[in-house]
Amino acid sequence: MARYLGGLLVLLFAASICGAVTIPGPVSDAHRSAASELFDGSFSSLEEAYEALRVFEILAIGNKPDVSATACKKVVENLGSSSPVKDLFYALKVNGILKCKVNADVFKDIAVRLKATVTDASTLVDMYYSIGSLVLIKDQVSDVDVLLADADGTFHSIKALSQSDGRWRYSSDNPESSTYAAGLALEALAGVISLASSEIDLSRVKTVKNDILKLFDSIEKYDDGTFYFDEKFVGGSEHQGSLSTTSSVVRGVIAFTSVISGKVNLPGDKVLGLAKFFLGIGIPGDAKDFFNQVESLALLENNRVSIPLVLSLPETVYSLSKRDQLKVRVNTVLGSASPPLTVKLVRAFRSDAKDSVIIESKELQYDKSNGIHVLEVFPDNVDVGTYVFVFEIVLHDSAGEKVFATGGQIHVPIYVTGIIEVSNAEIAVLDSDLGSVETQKKLDLAGNVVVELSANHLQKLRFSFQLKTPHGHAFKPHQAFFKLKHETKHEHIFVVGNTGKKFEIVLDFLGLVEKFYYLSGRYDIELTVGDAVMENSFLRPLGHVDLELPEAPEKAARLPPLPVDPYLRYGPKAEIAHIFRAPEKRPPQNLSLTFLSLILLPFIGFLVGLLRLGVNLKNFPSSAAPAAYAILFHLGIAAVLLLYVLFWLKLDLFTTLKTVGLLGVFLMFVGHRILSHLASTSSKLKSA
Repeated sequence: MARYLGGLLVLLFAASICGAVTIPGPVSDAHRSAASELFDGSFSSLEEAYEALRVFEILAIGNKPDVSATACKKVVENLGSSSPVKDLFYALKVNGILKCKVNADVFKDIAVRLKATVTDASTLVDMYYSIGSLVLIKDQVSDVDVLLADADGTFHSIKALSQSDGRWRYSSDNPESSTYAAGLALEALAGVISLASSEIDLSRVKTVKNDILKLFDSIEKYDDGTFYFDEKFVGGSEHQGSLSTTSSVVRGVIAFTSVISGKVNLPGDKVLGLAKFFLGIGIPGDAKDFFNQVESLALLENNRVSIPLVLSLPETVYSLSKRDQLKVRVNTVLGSASPPLTVKLVRAFRSDAKDSVIIESKELQYDKSNGIHVLEVFPDNVDVGTYVFVFEIVLHDSAGEKVFATGGQIHVPIYVTGIIEVSNAEIAVLDSDLGSVETQKKLDLAGNVVVELSANHLQKLRFSFQLKTPHGHAFKPHQAFFKLKHETKHEHIFVVGNTGKKFEIVLDFLGLVEKFYYLSGRYDIELTVGDAVMENSFLRPLGHVDLELPEAPEKAARLPPLPVDPYLRYGPKAEIAHIFRAPEKRPPQNLSLTFLSLILLPFIGFLVGLLRLGVNLKNFPSSAAPAAYAILFHLGIAAVLLLYVLFWLKLDLFTTLKTVGLLGVFLMFVGHRILSHLASTSSKLKSA
């Protein structure tokens, strides 16, 4: 573990910086870059096309793929056919952005069909898409009758699916209730109000307002003030995650509050908590989730309930040595400018001492050119360490408190770093009995340090140093290790203790002989000091000590093997040298040739005998077919003989066996035919 101490210091510092940011900033250029990657212009449905177009519209992305021709073609096809209600809904959504060329009579036909669907609909989803489509037609075409004749009855039909806790059912046949369905129902009810030919009964509207308040009573919460909705509906075929569920509720609530008179008194901290939820998830990698995030933030940006203001810090780590300024931004969720306001630093305290306030009631200066609030200089009582700064947003116009949600007091962890002074470092060899100093050396840890010491098991080694902050206070780092490394690569690590004024460690070698496995020799000395707020953390060799220890007794513990570096398994492997068996001794070449000649003598004698006796071809068939079989038979035998020669020269056993098997089948066939012919001819001659 000790060999990775240097990397551990870096990781600790990086982790501390990442952990300091708890309040996310508004939508930035990173979202625009992600949108261009997620929505590349290819889509399989009008729903995906609408999501891409809507995201580009909200984020004001200029360099976007042109999908108008392809999308408008699909829009015209869906609007001109008997497509499902969901497809009509998204076709109208896309048409609302692209303004495709659609015949006005098509909208009239669709409106008639949608009104009939609203009347006959038995599920919340059907009513949601039908009513939503009628609202879209109303926004896009002015001369089409989309008003509902029985809006009050439709309102009642949707409200009948509500539950006492503010959630909704998908249908009267389904007893399970859903938070996601509540968002759909509220959006559908908003559509009914906008499509009503006469005013909806105010008592029904008031009841829905109460349902919204009940729904927000069941909202989930994190400790940092983030609020979100979670789906509790378990009987459906498709489970909705927290992001889609929260997005559905936001769409429904904002749609409903935008069409009614008066306001819904939702707590501002919950509205701001919803904004924190959408911003806190970062940049989703899924296109659907990205759309839900961006559209929900756009709705929160401009609504009649409460507009959240987001306080963010470009940096949460500040250096005293560089005289960094603390900067604070306040924007809307989409990054727009905030109304006139003041950022007040209510108080600041150390993370480990909440009762000790070091800054209290300080107003940050506003930089109009950059749109940021600045604390130009940290007070002298702010030293290196970890703090919690408590900010508060104060609107200049008191009436804005009813429009904007500021979140009250906002706690932000702040890291203040600096260069730590290392002084009064010394190392000494002490006599174990008398405690007198035998060898003592001062060390300059800021420069190159090389000490050479010698000691035996009856002596002690003392090492001490002091750490001071830029303001002269004593500093206690997270890590202070003193390491001795033997020439056999075995390491021994000790924690340097803090006595209050200085850091000191005393090693009594007499008590460490067993831990050192009685290994005499050279021990390299190394010091490691590090902290997340210490800009000059270091891992520094100090020199070595030649240690003389007694001989190990017989029952002493044996030296353990060195730990294997896990990264070595990925390095190059040792080269494997193959040693082949020496070839067996062969006979002389002349002897081999003589033996070959003896083997060929019988074959030569066979050929001579054929020449002396003469070849008998009297029984060779004269007919065409039998003659062909005879020729093939003899060629097959010649092929077998040739195969034997090839086996001797180059072929392996398996190849030879497969080939001879095929030749054997061939020889059996042609041999059977020619032998049958010869037998038939012989029997005819005998009978004659």
